Amino acid sequence: MTKEWLGGTTIFAEMSALAARTGAINLGQGFPDTDGPETVREAAVRALRDGRGNQYPPGPGVPELRTAVADHQRLRYGLTYDPDTEVLVTAGATEAIAATLLALTGPGDEVIALEPYYDSYAACIGMAGATRVPVTLRPHDGAYHLDLDELRDAVTDRTRVLLLNTPHNPTGTVVSPAELAAIAELAVERDLLVITDEVYEHLVFDGEHVPIATLPGMRERTLTISSGGKTFSFTGWKVGWVTGPPALVTAVRSAKQFLTYVSSGPFQYAIAEALRLPQSYFDDLRADLRTKRDLLCTGLAAVGFEVYRPAGTYFVTTDIRPLGETDGFAFCRALPERCGVVAVPNAVFYDHQKEGAPFVRFAFCKRTDVLQEATDRLRGLTGA
Repeated sequence: MTKEWLGGTTIFAEMSALAARTGAINLGQGFPDTDGPETVREAAVRALRDGRGNQYPPGPGVPELRTAVADHQRLRYGLTYDPDTEVLVTAGATEAIAATLLALTGPGDEVIALEPYYDSYAACIGMAGATRVPVTLRPHDGAYHLDLDELRDAVTDRTRVLLLNTPHNPTGTVVSPAELAAIAELAVERDLLVITDEVYEHLVFDGEHVPIATLPGMRERTLTISSGGKTFSFTGWKVGWVTGPPALVTAVRSAKQFLTYVSSGPFQYAIAEALRLPQSYFDDLRADLRTKRDLLCTGLAAVGFEVYRPAGTYFVTTDIRPLGETDGFAFCRALPERCGVVAVPNAVFYDHQKEGAPFVRFAFCKRTDVLQEATDRLRGLTGA
C-alpha cells in the first residue's frame, strides 16, 4: 500500500498527539468537541441501568435498533428493508466497511474507490487481498468533481465493487443525482456490486442526499453503510449499520462475527431512540454546521488559503500554494508550532500522493469560539 504509516500509526494519531503535546487546536481529526443530545445520552444511561445490552447483544444487533434503521430508510428514502434479514449492526461504519470488503472481495478482484478516500478503505481492500483502483476527484470552480468517463474507463473484467462515498470525506463533495444515475447505469451494465458509505447523509448543506440504492436496478446490488456517530455527535459509541439484500447482508455478517462479534450493547438502544428524534433536530444540526462551515471557510480564505467550500460533511479542503507552500505533510507538521492549529494533509488519502500534495483538510465540527480562535491564530501565517 502507498499509505503513509508512521511507526504503525496513522497520520491522525500523529497529528492528535502533536495537538496534545503543543496545546494546539485540533482541527485535524473529525470528532465534535461537544456531546450530542442529552435525551440520547440519557437513553444510554437508562439502558445501562435497566440491564439492556450489558451482556452480549444479538449478533445482528438489538431488534430495537434494526427496526429503527429500517424505519429510517423507509421514511426518509422510501427504501424498504426487513430488519431481521436486511439490517446488520456493526462497530461503527469502519467495521461495516471492513466486514463488507472482507466478505465480498478477495484476490483477483478490483475495487474502484473515489480518490481521495477515507483511509480505512485502502487498509480493508488490502486485507481482503483485492486490488484498489482509484478514480480521482479533482478540484476546479471551487469544488471537487467526478469525471464519469474516467470512472467508466476504470472498470475492467476484474472489477467486483464500486466503493462510493457521498457526502464525500475529505472533499465535502455531494455526488449529484445525475452523477448517481450514471454510476447506477454503469453498475447495472457491468454487473457490479456497490458499497456506499453514507455516514454524512444528514450533513448536506447544498443540494440533497440521494442514496444510490433508490435508483433503478440498484437495491439488489447495493450495501448501504451509515452510523450514528456523525449524526448524533457520539463518535465514541461506535454504532454503525449495513442495509442491503439478504444474501449480501448474510455474507457481511459472516465476516463481521469474527471481527468484533458484537459491540456497543447499551448504546444500540440509545441510537435506536436517536433515529426517531423529530425532524427539527436534523434541521438544527445541519443549520449549525452550515454556519460553522461558512465561518471557517471565510476565515481560511482571509488568511490566503484557496478554499473548496464543501457541500456536505464537516471537513473543508484548502490549497496551500497561495501561501507559498507545496508540501502538505511538512506544512501540517509545522503548523502547531507556527500558530497553534492542527490540520491533516490530504495526501494521506491518495494513492497518487502528488495529486494531493498541496491540499490540507480542516474539520469544522467544533464550537464556534474554537473555530474563531483557530482562524485568529492562522492569521499568523501571513499577518492577515
